[in-house]
Amino acid sequence: MMRNAALTTDTTAAEDAARCVGDQRGGIAGADELGDTATTIAETAREYGVTPRALRFYEAKRLIAPERRGTVRLYHRADRRRLTLILTGRRLGFTLGEIRDLLGGRDGERLRLTREQCVAQINLLERQKRGLDVAIAELRLICTSFYQKQLLEEAGLGSWMSGKS
Repeated sequence: MMRNAALTTDTTAAEDAARCVGDQRGGIAGADELGDTATTIAETAREYGVTPRALRFYEAKRLIAPERRGTVRLYHRADRRRLTLILTGRRLGFTLGEIRDLLGGRDGERLRLTREQCVAQINLLERQKRGLDVAIAELRLICTSFYQKQLLEEAGLGSWMSGKS
């Protein structure tokens, strides 16, 4: 049986991970919009640690749709919740296209992940991590060789390493 996990915007990463294994808590459906303070693109970008350009890109990809008043974009609570989900999806390594599918449309208030999708993403990230570990080890060897060469040169043995007498 395939179970969906709902990643909502008011959770920690640990809670998000717990949901990947089958917890079915709901999202923030019907949140009270009274007292909703709209924020500008600059304020939203600063609050979420992204650039205004990234927000415009997400809008161009139809992932978010802030209110427009002339040239001013206003991000309401629902827009910011959706942005949190997008950034969660990015942090988990999903592409924007995958995130769009996981959100399930304009009104998506949660990432709809199945256990199988979680397992597949974990496997992908583990393969990427192994590749990064290999690259880091290789760079450490290269970096160490610079120190060894410098030490030999300081000891007057630099020509010995290059085969010159």
